[in-house]
Amino acid sequence: MSLFVQGLIVGFCLAAPVGPIAALCVQRTIARSWKAGIVSGLGAAAADGLYGAVAAFGASIISGFLIEEHAWLQRVGGVILILLGLRLLFTRVQPREEVANGNGNGNGNGDPKRRGLTGYFFSTLVLTLTNPMTFVAFAAIFTTLGIGATRGHSILTVELVGGVFSGSALWWTILCALAHAVRHHFDFRKLTVVNRATGVFVIAVGIVYLLLRSTPAPPKMERIERLIHRTPGAHAVTPTVVPTP
Repeated sequence: MSLFVQGLIVGFCLAAPVGPIAALCVQRTIARSWKAGIVSGLGAAAADGLYGAVAAFGASIISGFLIEEHAWLQRVGGVILILLGLRLLFTRVQPREEVANGNGNGNGNGDPKRRGLTGYFFSTLVLTLTNPMTFVAFAAIFTTLGIGATRGHSILTVELVGGVFSGSALWWTILCALAHAVRHHFDFRKLTVVNRATGVFVIAVGIVYLLLRSTPAPPKMERIERLIHRTPGAHAVTPTVVPTP
């Protein structure tokens, strides 16, 4: 199996679990448009690709920072989630007709639309990057499969990271396509319910992120760090020097 296919499978499987990012993508697809949902998913896929690259290349400084500072990064993500959830709760739901005519916030014609899509992309990008456990998951899977041996072979590693991004993007595309297929069944009242429910869920996850205790990196994470820092020739057999008589 090629590295691209392995990365594709890993990226798809790690992106698939339902969480706040998935809720935001579905909500934006239903309430706004399929472009809003896809762009939001691509932001998460880009973050997955970045974490996959760090894990595959074994960048010591970045991986050490992510492992040691995972607690406060998680809390930053919690604050962002709470702010996004509050915005969903208190923003007036607009009928799609208004959005289509350019009267929606960040979804009209010209620059406002581009700014809206850019905001969707970077919001999910930052949220995914503030969850260091994504990096830990990539590092654990890569070392288990022995994929870390591609370090030092840039072309192979780029192939792997490309697979990770493609797998993650594939999941978000499927999710947004399903949401887009049923969006016409949601009228103004149901859209309001979707917004409120998504806001409550996102706020709840953000509070959980904030309340999680700050603990030192567990031994498993330390083992992962050692594994991803290991060079391909680390286990080379040292020749024994036999003294001549």
